Amino acid sequence: MNSNVELLAPGGDVDAIKAAIIAGADAVYCGLDTFNARNRASNISFDELVGVIRLAHQYDCEIFLTLNIVILEREFKAMAALLSKLANTTLDGVIVQDIGMFYLIKKYFPTLDIHASTQMTTHNVGQIPFLKKLGASRVNLSRELNLREITDMADVGNKHGILTEVFVHGSLCVAFSGLCYSTSASVGNSGNRGRCSQACREEYETTETGNNFPLNIKDNSAFFDMPALIKAGVHSFKIEGRIKGASYVHTVVDSFRKQIDGYLETGELTQDGERLYKVFNRDLTNAFLRGDLNQSMFIENPRDNSTNRALENSNAISVVQIYDAKQILQQERNEINATVFDKIKHLSIEKMFLKLHFSGEIGKPLSITATIEEASVLPGSSSNIRTITVQSKQALIESEKPNIDLVSLDKRFRSFDNSQYKLTKIGADAMPANMSLAFSALTALKNELALKLNDGREVLPEVILPTLEKNPRAAAKSADAPPPKLSLLICDKSDLHLAEITDADIYFKLPDAYKRGCTQYVDFLSANPRLIPWFPPVLIGKDFDVAVTILERVKPKLIVTNNTGIAHRAFELGIEWIAGPFLNTTNSYALLAMQETFACSGAFISNEINRQQIQTIARPRNFKMMYSIYHPILLMASRQCFFQQSVGCEKPRIDNGCMLSCDKSTSITNLKGDSFAIDKQKAGYPSIYNQDQFLNMEIINDLAHLFDGFMIDLTNIGAGDKESPDKVQLIQQFEQLLNGDLTVEAIVNKLVPQSTNVQYHNGL
Repeated sequence: MNSNVELLAPGGDVDAIKAAIIAGADAVYCGLDTFNARNRASNISFDELVGVIRLAHQYDCEIFLTLNIVILEREFKAMAALLSKLANTTLDGVIVQDIGMFYLIKKYFPTLDIHASTQMTTHNVGQIPFLKKLGASRVNLSRELNLREITDMADVGNKHGILTEVFVHGSLCVAFSGLCYSTSASVGNSGNRGRCSQACREEYETTETGNNFPLNIKDNSAFFDMPALIKAGVHSFKIEGRIKGASYVHTVVDSFRKQIDGYLETGELTQDGERLYKVFNRDLTNAFLRGDLNQSMFIENPRDNSTNRALENSNAISVVQIYDAKQILQQERNEINATVFDKIKHLSIEKMFLKLHFSGEIGKPLSITATIEEASVLPGSSSNIRTITVQSKQALIESEKPNIDLVSLDKRFRSFDNSQYKLTKIGADAMPANMSLAFSALTALKNELALKLNDGREVLPEVILPTLEKNPRAAAKSADAPPPKLSLLICDKSDLHLAEITDADIYFKLPDAYKRGCTQYVDFLSANPRLIPWFPPVLIGKDFDVAVTILERVKPKLIVTNNTGIAHRAFELGIEWIAGPFLNTTNSYALLAMQETFACSGAFISNEINRQQIQTIARPRNFKMMYSIYHPILLMASRQCFFQQSVGCEKPRIDNGCMLSCDKSTSITNLKGDSFAIDKQKAGYPSIYNQDQFLNMEIINDLAHLFDGFMIDLTNIGAGDKESPDKVQLIQQFEQLLNGDLTVEAIVNKLVPQSTNVQYHNGL
């Protein structure tokens, strides 16, 4: 039995972090007040982080910092400054989503341990070596995976020296993490920037099946699945909840701690899990883990369900019984709060007090005695005091321009008043007023003291990032450079005739799902070599295996992939590849990472960023930049079924047949009157789309010089029951538009009456 399992807890604020530590967490993940995917959490300051690390390490608990959002170009200077500070702490790991961040940390901050966030949408075995090569030491797997898929991922992770994390408790997203754009598309609140507005928890107009919260699913809990996850080889059991308070965190962590320890000691599950229902929950499910995607995963109550649970358990029916049950629950909660805050009130993250005392005389070394005082974490104990003494390598000399006086020493050593120490006093013996020490010797003395105060770790200098070279597109080097090339995305074999009317590049979108051993696309792509395979973002289990088989047997000259597992296999096979728009590329370092690490030849720039944010990106040399100017706006894709809660379905649960054969479409409308198309293509994941198509003709006039190609999506995906524009006409108008004929804009707008490019203006 693998006893080396980690219990990883959330910490949204200092009290929650303390609660997690005292409840027995092996590690806690938390975020600063910037650069993390939980803006709604209280989060902590950098000084608090340093104190939290010190406190946690006293309890043999590790601290991981969340930097799990996509990064914009203008933010890298501030990010490098932050990472420079983090590199001088004893932080145990950073959690990252942005591919550019992997590159930055691996190249410039190699002492920081990198963990791949669940926002990386990691769901197939091919993504493990991709992330390993980027620099990740562990990977948080997608929440949608079942036990068999997790076992396969953990096994591959073990072979590559990568640890795996699995969410075992807390809120579930109905969408694939990292692929939800529900509020980004409308108001710029991107989940990829930590500003998710939780559209999935909203109330909608009553659906045909009588549901008002058709996207709201229960909370996740694998409380009784510990043995199976341990057997699967999972290293870290991760609890969600950085917007939850200390009482919630303590209760959940303590419950899981007892369950894990009890099982490892006895081989039996010893806890009944009832305490998990005393704190916030939307009821609990482990359906993803079981691979049983059914209607019971949904719940009409998006808020706290603990009261309902208490009423059910007590069989409360009458008004008096209901009142009594609620009172008992409230009393239990009050007791939990009191107990937790009594346990954590003595835990301190305050800075250590530092006093510096200088002494010396002519002909002898300058001596510094540092006195460090730290309040004990144990109530009733005296303070811990220790001293450090350092001496200069050179002797003090008599000088007409002395530099060893309290004013000069205070100025030079004031920097020790920092995130780790509160410098309370700089003092000195009665020293002669005419003493000096060579500048180099004084600097060496200061550095030696800094080393000792930093527990023997060298203080690393701040990293200043070099200015990146902005290279023009290859075709733009000549005076008569051609315009960016048009490309088309199709997914239906009946659209092959479009190749006869255009010389545009034609991408063929491959499905998300396949029959086992499927070879039809091998034959189809081999027979149509002009088509450029376009791989989707989610390819799980056997679907990834089939996609890899297509890649290996067709061996196309070029592909576009939105899946990093396919990217890695293409790299191994020497196949040229372009990063698709769902890899969320928002900065130059992401382009560099993919080019230098995986021989990527180009990338679609994220449609979430605006004109100014696009302009700042520095193109690597010999690298293509692409952009999708016309496409349906995906709000979210899910492994769960959207039709059971909207129009109903005779099948009680999703199975492989649903994935391959279902092609339903409907819509839901929120209470603001906004409608959203629910669309399910055959062999595709259930998805929700904006009512408007994305149409950005402005960028052609604004930034055409930056791009090698503009793509239009002709797949009809997301159209629902709306009539699609004439594809031949669309191609002709866009070709004229790219050739400089702006008069056709009105025709395009008429062909696409419901459109928006608000993301191009809002940005991130």
